[in-house]
Amino acid sequence: MKKNIAILMGGYSSEFDISIKSGNVVYKHLDKNIYEPYRIHITKDSWYYVNDNNEKTSIDRNDFSLHLDGSKITFDAAFNIVHGTPGEDGLLQAYFELIGIPQTACDFYQAALTFNKRDCISTLKPYGIPTATNYFLNKGEPINPKAIIDTVGLPCFVKANKAGSSYGVSKVNKEDDLLSAINIAYKEDDEIIIESFLSGTEVSVGVITYKGKDTVLPITEIVSENDFFDYEAKYLGKSQEITPARLNGNDEKKVKDLALKVYQILKMKGFSRSEYIFHNGEPHFIEMNTNPGFSEASILPQQAIAAGISLKDLLTNTIEEAIKGK
Repeated sequence: MKKNIAILMGGYSSEFDISIKSGNVVYKHLDKNIYEPYRIHITKDSWYYVNDNNEKTSIDRNDFSLHLDGSKITFDAAFNIVHGTPGEDGLLQAYFELIGIPQTACDFYQAALTFNKRDCISTLKPYGIPTATNYFLNKGEPINPKAIIDTVGLPCFVKANKAGSSYGVSKVNKEDDLLSAINIAYKEDDEIIIESFLSGTEVSVGVITYKGKDTVLPITEIVSENDFFDYEAKYLGKSQEITPARLNGNDEKKVKDLALKVYQILKMKGFSRSEYIFHNGEPHFIEMNTNPGFSEASILPQQAIAAGISLKDLLTNTIEEAIKGK
């Protein structure tokens, strides 16, 4: 008998459209010989099932069930591909934990921790994980441009603390541009992280739980046509993503070991994709994505294919690991 799988997509953030694309890729590649997939859109106003004719049916949030043609449908697992809130910050994870349905992303605490860039970095630093120099700022606090630049230097990056897909990120080259960059970041979040500029090769490292084992996928090198790996570079073709990365054997081992260590320190499971920049020859941790993009052009699917794992096998493994973990 086929397992009913809810593919969760959408969400409440600027990443809504990206998540819908990711969810549809999951729907396309899921093994329909063993799974009955249901596309579930998560929006602020409602949660609903969308069929192939684009007809919508509301989800009963009391037990996450669906009433179709007089029958009640319940789910064996939820494939969580919601980028941003509530799928990547722990809210959906906690909901599914409470109602007892397995979901494919990491647990709720890990999601909340990694979604908060500042807290994630603060957790990793005592373990000796190299990072940029950081300055934290909350909305309403006085802004002292001199103190910020004395701490992080120029150029620097200003980022929304809890946002993905490079929304609310600016590179600042001179002090006069700092306040406008801070205002851009505040449009996405009321917390900001300002980071020193790290100069060097940027790589993205996928680590997943595959057949019961924490597995590092082939590394992707990011070569942005823009000033940094921003939204345009990620989604509008303004970058080269080279898999496997053009690293020597020593550097490849360094960053793979570091990415695996970070995954295990944070007690991750399911998908993850973390970003590193080789600064002065050493990989520095930038951030962790626990629900990385899953469109045809996204990095994690490219890495899986380079590792010889088809998307169908990757999705099957992810669902079965989630069910097994319950």
